[in-house]
Amino acid sequence: MEILNVGLIGFGTGGRVFHAPIITSIDGFNLKSVYTRSEANKEVLSKYYPNSNHADDMDMIFNDKDIDLIVVATPNNSHYELAKKALLQGKHVVVEKPFTVHTWQADELISLAKEKNRVLTVHQNRRWDSGYKTVKKVIESNMLGDLVEYEAHFDRFRNYIKEGSWKEIDSPGNGMLYDLGIHLIDQALHLFGLPKSVFSHLRSQRKNSNVTDNFEIILFYDKMKVTLKSSMLVREDLPRYILLGNNGSFVKYGIDVQEENLKSFKFPNDDPNWGAEPESIWGTINTESNGIHVRGTVTSENGDYRQYYRDVYESIVEGREPKVRAQEARDALRVIELAFESNEKKCIVHWN
Repeated sequence: MEILNVGLIGFGTGGRVFHAPIITSIDGFNLKSVYTRSEANKEVLSKYYPNSNHADDMDMIFNDKDIDLIVVATPNNSHYELAKKALLQGKHVVVEKPFTVHTWQADELISLAKEKNRVLTVHQNRRWDSGYKTVKKVIESNMLGDLVEYEAHFDRFRNYIKEGSWKEIDSPGNGMLYDLGIHLIDQALHLFGLPKSVFSHLRSQRKNSNVTDNFEIILFYDKMKVTLKSSMLVREDLPRYILLGNNGSFVKYGIDVQEENLKSFKFPNDDPNWGAEPESIWGTINTESNGIHVRGTVTSENGDYRQYYRDVYESIVEGREPKVRAQEARDALRVIELAFESNEKKCIVHWN
């Protein structure tokens, strides 16, 4: 098997929780170097990834001729600059979501990757969440008939401002739309394609909040409405997914278990049942099939973030486009731009 050397830029929550443990779980990847300035994170790196080098300077990764793939896991407003630099150095690139802050930046990177013949993809790992995989399977089964409404939530409860977090700073690319919202948007576009029009309501609900920490976005399709919601002030679980069709409904609570396991330094290859959800959060379906009324639970698909990086590896080795296409990530950013426009104008805005 061909071995691809990886350079990881950023070892905060993204790099430490969602990238390094998954990269090192994939045959064919060697996590060669990691850039971080945090002393605490350097200790984590030494303990859990002793075979990886610590880079004191980003250029140690950019200029390393042995590195094939650079993963950009830094604050949002740096994604464009660092991804561009990596592509100019002839590296394949994974960019943490959101792809960039503006669509024009995404367009430029897509063009550059094509020019350099490099794989460029965005870390939309939530396509491999247990809940989303289950929802996708339910929709594809056609058990609900023609879907008329799809609602998805990604909520947290933190009623205070997290001191020292760059995510709490009023800066381009910050706020819930770019953080959690981009996952909801990506999933919706992956399921249903581009909407006809967009409506949104954006708010800052927490005391002294400087960023959008609550939103509702409605995507309009020909015969279907998609509602995407997120808030930092949800203490009691709300449904994660609500699907309504002309034959029945599907409702699911709970969030994928992989994040909490990864935060606890539990690694995928150590658990043969990785990504399995507890039965208590399996979804409920109430529908009619072949004239028979059916109501019961739907066994959740196992989540598995390794599938994202397996696809990245195969895309590089085989020279093909990855499953998370950069153009799709760009289109998700366009939804955010339209959401800001809709909120400002207090009206529905059209895609074109």
